[in-house]
Amino acid sequence: MRDVAVVGFEQSPCVRREQNRNEVEVLVPVLRALREQTGVAGADCDFICSGSSDYLAGQSFAFVSGLDAVGAWPPVSESHVEMDGAWALYEAWVKIQMGQAETALVYGFGKPSMGDLPMTMALQLDPYCVMPLWPDAISMAGLQARHCLDAGVLTEREMAAAAARDRRHAMQNSNAQLRWDRSVDEILAEPYLANPLRKSDCAPISDGASAILLAAGDRAREICERPAWIRGIEHICEPIDLGVRDLGRSRSTQIAAEKAGVGSGKIDVAELSAPFTHQEILVERALGLSLDSSSQTVVNPSGGALAGNPLMAVGLSRIGECASRIFSGEADRGVAHATSGPCLQQNLICVLEGE
Repeated sequence: MRDVAVVGFEQSPCVRREQNRNEVEVLVPVLRALREQTGVAGADCDFICSGSSDYLAGQSFAFVSGLDAVGAWPPVSESHVEMDGAWALYEAWVKIQMGQAETALVYGFGKPSMGDLPMTMALQLDPYCVMPLWPDAISMAGLQARHCLDAGVLTEREMAAAAARDRRHAMQNSNAQLRWDRSVDEILAEPYLANPLRKSDCAPISDGASAILLAAGDRAREICERPAWIRGIEHICEPIDLGVRDLGRSRSTQIAAEKAGVGSGKIDVAELSAPFTHQEILVERALGLSLDSSSQTVVNPSGGALAGNPLMAVGLSRIGECASRIFSGEADRGVAHATSGPCLQQNLICVLEGE
């Protein structure tokens, strides 16, 4: 296996609605900042891979316009995934492992504010039995949360504690959309949005973009003083049918974590992409992270998806946030998580280490 590292990361601020810029205009300054940070332009990379969704843009092949931000001439080796940019990073990592690239630019972008996101997400459900019912994403998550509560897997107070922790951490993150300092009791006093979920239990709808530069071996050391080396990466998908999997745990996260080697060393920082508080708790447990105050792992120091949730970029941002803390020496080893599909259907785990 080749040594591959994250050597640069940039992101746009997460906002509820980009009033005056389209997706490409949001992406352009992110790629410009990444070029200034690393000294490597997108057109100089051996491979480029993007993550976005045509369903958000409402037009076919909308992702092609993203190349306008990179520069489509001269011709480049390029690919795209109709998923979060974290999966684009996985494809780029495979490309480098195959010896077909030394450097790769990965980016994800989305403007979910252009439509009704909770209803748009219904399009990813079983097209024969479930999607025609048009269940919105928040109600689907509410069903999972109710199952977890009734089964004694977790409590509403634990959910509120996760919301309070992440938004408090986000107060140090200028790119976060939601950042505040409220007590658990204040959150529990909120009315239900989709019983048993309160508004604070849900990630916001965010427009935004993020980008990462990958490099192999000595090239990574030339670009970055302290690269964040990818020591393990894996993604696992569970069945789309909710009735055939245990919604009280995230088995795919657990398997991916085992294959990526999460448990082979101390985790200093964990960045999780779960968009609902109960899902964040399930992911923490699947990763084997201690949830008590004695834990030395800092979970979501950026605020995670609960503080800013730019669809198609939020998972890539978790990898970037984790890498940034390795760049700075704040952490030596971290784990980043990305998810896709209803109720934690598919999960990606990336383990990063500094030298």
